[in-house]
Amino acid sequence: MAEISAQMIKELRTRTNAGVMHCKEALKDAGGDMERAVDFLRKSGLVTALKRAGRDSSEGLIHSYIHTGGRIGVLVEVNCETDFVARTDEFKTFVKNLSMQIAATKPLGIRREDIPEELIEREKKIYKAQATEMGKPQKILDKIVQGKMEKFYKESSLLDQHYIKDPDITIQDLIHDMIAKTGENISVRRFVRYRLGEQ
Repeated sequence: MAEISAQMIKELRTRTNAGVMHCKEALKDAGGDMERAVDFLRKSGLVTALKRAGRDSSEGLIHSYIHTGGRIGVLVEVNCETDFVARTDEFKTFVKNLSMQIAATKPLGIRREDIPEELIEREKKIYKAQATEMGKPQKILDKIVQGKMEKFYKESSLLDQHYIKDPDITIQDLIHDMIAKTGENISVRRFVRYRLGEQ
């Protein structure tokens, strides 16, 4: 088994923000393989998140973020279980990063179920028309539309989006990591994004 050095633990901590003991354990389990250790920590974060999902989260923060010289503004409410966690610098930074994500990427909803049905149907019709115009066979039209819709959801649903500061993870992964770190259920409750001159 590879020797687990302090440098390896430090690198894994930098990449995942997990605690020292968790990093050491993950590296041991992965036989010193950095990528496998990252995957191990992500999976354990997901397990923790799933365990905490049903717990009440009525504390948290409402954060406002103004971008590009006052042309874009975001209000976001992120909930956690205790005021203690809500007041930590780590949680405040996490909420600020979420608001910056919303400002930069203009999601249409928190999860894909939040996107209006009429908008989804309109997108499907557009993709089907495009594929038909390109002369694609009828039998694969649905598959093409499904693939395009998956891309649409990844751009339009906040939780499905790739995190702008680390495109290797999604916003859902980021939240799961935060749940693993704090030991509390954390959820994005609502947000609103304003752009100057837009309805």
